[in-house]
Amino acid sequence: MDLSVFAYFEYGGSGTMCRNIKTLFNFDPPVTSAEVHDASLQFVRKITGFNKPSKPNEEAFQHAVETIAAISMELLNSLETAASPKNREEEAAKAKAKATLRFQS
Repeated sequence: MDLSVFAYFEYGGSGTMCRNIKTLFNFDPPVTSAEVHDASLQFVRKITGFNKPSKPNEEAFQHAVETIAAISMELLNSLETAASPKNREEEAAKAKAKATLRFQS
């Protein structure tokens, strides 16, 4: 698989991560396969510009989502850290507070 698209987003693209794709590593409880699939779907939507692919592109689109999800799960399962797992509820509250500040009128 050609991973050059990842280099685009890291070094040559917008320089920021899509807001809808959340960090999935080192949480308690651990990430689920559904969360990894959802993040992979968001990523494929972002790089293709398709919210839903046309019929001729559907198979390639789904294959990309499944491949990225599998690679992502493999990555997340192989990572190690000495840091304590983050609490999902606390992180969600922080994100909500940050969004409230960002979108205040």
